[in-house]
Amino acid sequence: MIDFSVFLTADGWISLLTLSVLEIVLGIDNIIFISLIAGKLELTSQRKKARSIGLLLALIIRISLLFGITWIIGLKDPLFHIGSFGCTGRDLILFAGGLFLIVKTTIEIVEKINHVEASGPTIQSLTVKSAIIQIVFIDIIFSFDSILTAVGLVSNVILMVLAVIIAMIVMLVFSEKVSDFIFKHQTVKMLALSFLVVIGLALVLESFHIHVEKAYIYSALVFSMGVELLNMKMRSNAHKANQ
Repeated sequence: MIDFSVFLTADGWISLLTLSVLEIVLGIDNIIFISLIAGKLELTSQRKKARSIGLLLALIIRISLLFGITWIIGLKDPLFHIGSFGCTGRDLILFAGGLFLIVKTTIEIVEKINHVEASGPTIQSLTVKSAIIQIVFIDIIFSFDSILTAVGLVSNVILMVLAVIIAMIVMLVFSEKVSDFIFKHQTVKMLALSFLVVIGLALVLESFHIHVEKAYIYSALVFSMGVELLNMKMRSNAHKANQ
């Protein structure tokens, strides 16, 4: 039975706020991936459609997973053993998602290094449907971390669902702004791609039960972004001085 009495206490609202903030932080890599995928579509209307539909479908799937929380927790039980290593359903999902991120972003980086223009065959080969499928797929992968984090903090499913909805609304609002910023500054795009490769590697390591503290990865991203913003300011000032 769903318990709404949690909203009558200060602890309930604090738990909701804390969990919402954590869900938003854990969604940073998701926002970056969505921005990169949607940005490969040719028309602005297509990008917005892919982001909106992809996130809405991902929200429905994530809420469904929350109500199937027992199944999610069960994914931490070993399916089979390789020597002393017990491979779980979660391990297989994280490995597949991490490998997908590494391959996808590495191909993108190679294209950037080889100066493949955004108006070339890459855009034409990506349809709105393909973009939506990729957005939903990677969000499901990222969902497992956020859901297991939620389970560790609160036991009320309604709090978890509300936190996920709040985080998704934030992603929906800011994904377009992040996308526009990334594609306006190509060096930032390369930084974002490199960040996703690191996230992919972290997911693969997690699948082998090697824990990687994401706080360090996010801290490195913030530091790198700060340095890049200083470089952008320096280039802007140099350009103005030469005019």
